[in-house]
Amino acid sequence: MTYYTHKVQYYETDKMGITHHSNYIRFCEEARIDFMEQLGYGYDRMEANGVASPVVSVKCDYKKSTTFADIIEIAVKVLEVTPVKLTLQYTMTVSGKTVCIAESSHCFLDSKGRILRIDKDLPVFFEKLNTLT
Repeated sequence: MTYYTHKVQYYETDKMGITHHSNYIRFCEEARIDFMEQLGYGYDRMEANGVASPVVSVKCDYKKSTTFADIIEIAVKVLEVTPVKLTLQYTMTVSGKTVCIAESSHCFLDSKGRILRIDKDLPVFFEKLNTLT
């Protein structure tokens, strides 16, 4: 899997010139979408098949500030996959220095909002995720 890269935009910074903390959650989402596309299970494909993947929890541990025009490299790693939940870790670095470590957990729902068991309903996807743990 390749890193996702995000260049900090001016509007993502606050009055002090530092990237606003809420943007790191958005960066995670950008990296997660890219990660899923690399797996061959992009959100457009999943949604076309009636599958949604809402966030059930998120955690961010800020290590160092970033500022306008910093290039953030984001590595996405599968921490845990169960039949009903996927937990990902995001390690964000600038010039090799860790600036943030985050996690998000997701479930999978069918078009009627019922929880899917990805081991049974999406077995190829489930196996692919398991090879990455």
